[in-house]
Amino acid sequence: MVETLAILAAGFWAGMINVVVGSGTLVTFPTLLLFGYPPLVANVSNNIGLVGGGITGTFGYRRELAGRRRELRRLLPASVLGGVTGAVLLLILPDDAFQAIVPVLIAVGLVMVVWGPALQRRAARGRDTSADDGSLATLTPGRLAAVLIGVYVLGIYGGYFGAAQGVLLVGLMSVLTAEGIQSITGLKNLLTTAVNAIAAVTFLLVSPESVDWTVVLLIAAGATVGGVVGARFGRRLPPWLMRALIVVVGVAAIVRMLILG
Repeated sequence: MVETLAILAAGFWAGMINVVVGSGTLVTFPTLLLFGYPPLVANVSNNIGLVGGGITGTFGYRRELAGRRRELRRLLPASVLGGVTGAVLLLILPDDAFQAIVPVLIAVGLVMVVWGPALQRRAARGRDTSADDGSLATLTPGRLAAVLIGVYVLGIYGGYFGAAQGVLLVGLMSVLTAEGIQSITGLKNLLTTAVNAIAAVTFLLVSPESVDWTVVLLIAAGATVGGVVGARFGRRLPPWLMRALIVVVGVAAIVRMLILG
């Protein structure tokens, strides 16, 4: 009973925090390890279970996604392809082959989140605003290519492990676009959910024996409710508080991973 309640609570917290800032995996994954689940089973089952929270969180941010089909037709394929790549790598590479650089990636993402607004303002001063206002729909080809490559690479990371993928996506778009933080959060929720979903399908097809369905159902139940709560909470936060929360969660994620590592 204690294990069941702990996993359910971890799923709820992960679903809620994933919608707002990301890093929910750093709640659920260590919880599963604490109760003795093998790392691969914990990682795969956690990934599948968190899809429900991503769906409810993305639905909660549907207003930020309205009218963005053109951008999503470019971003979603990059995320999906990256998610498949990362999921396959998880199944064929040693457990520690990629996780060694995770704290560094998170730290880079936090720097991008913190300095993103200043870089946006500097870029705006040198931009021809008649042709490019810094939104995804009007980016120059070179900058758009950089965004797509970054989304693909982070999709690989998300399919492989996924902790703080949201933080990194927010950092990437904060630097390379002039999108507002709530708009970026809506895009982040959809892209990370797509990565988790396609990785889940890959795991089910390639390595179904790595799935613990009891864990999946517990995390899914908690994360789905947490996604609803997180969407309602996160949309009301001012931009500066959103960025501050991202930094706090990101730093905590780095500390936890270094301790666990």
